[in-house]
Amino acid sequence: ADEAERVRRSCLGGQRARRMRCMRWTLQARAARAAARSGSGRTRGWWQRTLCAASGSGGMDGQKHANGESEPAEPRSLQSKTETHTPQAHGISVVSDMELDLVVIGSGPAGQKGAINAAKRGKRVAIVDKGTMLGGVYVHTGTVPSKTFREAIHHFVGLRTRGFLSEYSSHQAQLSVRDIINRVGIVGHWQSQVVRDQLLRNRVTVLDGTARFLDPHHIEVLASPASPNLEGQRQRVLRTKYALIATGTTPVRPAGWADLFDGKVIFDSDQILADRWELPKDFVVVGGGIIGLEYASMLNALPGVRTTIIDGKNELLPFVDSDLVGALMYIMRKSGANFKLGDSVVDISRRYDAVTNRERVHVDLASGRRVHGDNLLYAVGRQGNTATLNLEAAGLKANKRGILQVDAEFRTSVPNIFAAGDIIGFPQLASTSIHQGRQAINNMFNFGRTAMLPGESAGSVADELSSSSPLPYGIYTSPEISLVGATEKQLLADKVPYEVGYAKFEELAKGHMLNAREGFLKLLFSSVAPHTVLGAAAIGEGATEFIHVGQAVIAHGGCVEYFVEAITNSPTFCEAYRIAALDGINRARD
Repeated sequence: ADEAERVRRSCLGGQRARRMRCMRWTLQARAARAAARSGSGRTRGWWQRTLCAASGSGGMDGQKHANGESEPAEPRSLQSKTETHTPQAHGISVVSDMELDLVVIGSGPAGQKGAINAAKRGKRVAIVDKGTMLGGVYVHTGTVPSKTFREAIHHFVGLRTRGFLSEYSSHQAQLSVRDIINRVGIVGHWQSQVVRDQLLRNRVTVLDGTARFLDPHHIEVLASPASPNLEGQRQRVLRTKYALIATGTTPVRPAGWADLFDGKVIFDSDQILADRWELPKDFVVVGGGIIGLEYASMLNALPGVRTTIIDGKNELLPFVDSDLVGALMYIMRKSGANFKLGDSVVDISRRYDAVTNRERVHVDLASGRRVHGDNLLYAVGRQGNTATLNLEAAGLKANKRGILQVDAEFRTSVPNIFAAGDIIGFPQLASTSIHQGRQAINNMFNFGRTAMLPGESAGSVADELSSSSPLPYGIYTSPEISLVGATEKQLLADKVPYEVGYAKFEELAKGHMLNAREGFLKLLFSSVAPHTVLGAAAIGEGATEFIHVGQAVIAHGGCVEYFVEAITNSPTFCEAYRIAALDGINRARD
């Protein structure tokens, strides 16, 4: 009994000691935070270590000390927490709440991958974006939702199962916009969580809010619209050595017609992802670019929906091989699509229709023609999200479309500010934005290539391939289009001797198995030895996937004979490369 009492008192004493330590750590943490807010003379390293000690986690710096690593010396310009700066545009003294190596504005593909690249190399990184938009346009209004929209339509209408069940799926009669948007929301939420987890796992500080420059090295974070009582109020000021602008773009609305965009009858490519409209019988798309054609072809795949595409140019997608564009237009016309090219819009109006008991769209064209529809999607260009950044305070200026100019290293006219992604203009693809974000960070901190194998040095063969690898394009129309390397138009303009080979999907067993007989692969190669592969283009099921086979061969300077001799799985769509290669070789011999 005496021994049990002694053990009990010992445990109570240990508990008291632990409580006292916790209280002491809590007081230290509060003092450290107060010192950070008041800008006392303590250095960042001191108060961060105190916070880490108080939490018991150690953080990134604590982990380094635990591993026996010494804390790296901070740049002289970032050492003092009390150093103030007077921005010329404001004439006020700014005391920073956080001192960082890099602040990334925008959490889309360029911003996310750039932030992670810097954090993996030991840099102190924060990323600023509205909490409801984590993942950027890519996750919420751009690539992911639009492609999910497409896949949902293909699933509901049984596009891939018509050859197995019946001409039309049983889901069609019950399909609504809400069904499609619900699927879009599920995928978007999941992808946003993936982005957040990746950032936090790599120790990137995620700040909810909107950012604006005070000067090139000070960025103010304001409360986001998600906090209505605090919206627009300053949350903190970040002092940073470098900044990466990756804010993406938003749809353009024409002057004079902006009030017509109600999201029910007339909408842009953001509003179409809200379930405020109903599936139409007649759908009008103004703008024959990538976004306009993607949504037009998606809805055109729905039975009973007719789409009309209006574009002021005489040619759609001029950077795409003309054979692919012609095939897309032919397939869409078979399902009822109508193209009005070379004719511009002069007026758009909404008028009540007594027959349908709803508002309809009336579009007047320059030629005098008039187009009617139940809904209209306006998809003529996008503009950069730079209006709220206060670029003038940083010494920057965007063009009239809000696009920032950068050099080959993604550096703006201000040496410590870089930009990447859609905000710098063409090609404005998610795949290129990822690459641009990583490369901008590599150039910013002189990292070299993002990933190197053990024992590998800069300037290796991999570096050369990385810099010379051709850019693939993926356009998710119905059917999808993809191309890589040179087009026939480019080869003719450059007077390069070439030969072409085709492989039709109707010649492939896989095409019949998946009821995807509409499509083909086009292969371009030099007509003189060693018959180097110059380009590849495809339209049809899986085109955006198997185009990467052609990309790899082009990047390595491969010859068309490779496709003849290489053994591929069968049945697959990749068999098309062998058929196209043999077709081209036979043409060259003839």
